[in-house]
Amino acid sequence: MEICLRNYAHLGDAVWELYVRETLIHLCQNPQSLHRMTTEHVMASFQAKIMEKIDIELTEEEQDIKRRARNLEVPVARRNNQNEYRIATSLEALFGYWYVNDKERLKYFCEKLLPEIRS
Repeated sequence: MEICLRNYAHLGDAVWELYVRETLIHLCQNPQSLHRMTTEHVMASFQAKIMEKIDIELTEEEQDIKRRARNLEVPVARRNNQNEYRIATSLEALFGYWYVNDKERLKYFCEKLLPEIRS
């Protein structure tokens, strides 16, 4: 059974947040600060920003996943930041895709984005 893009995005959201949390626990001891820092890194605006950093390295297949995920229907509550939300969804779909199909590629991009989380 093939996994749909929305399901890749659902999984990728969790993968990205877990990676962010795992990174940040080494940088902060205060629970409130840790929560604030985590939410800053899993919000659509941040995810859209980091998508720009990896876009040039995406394969043709990954570009297709990104494009199709970006075109998924946007929930009503997210329509005020529709463009950012769409880009963030495409990033999450890629993270979900890599998690299921290519853990080495996932590891590569996580390591590449590590400075963005630490800054």
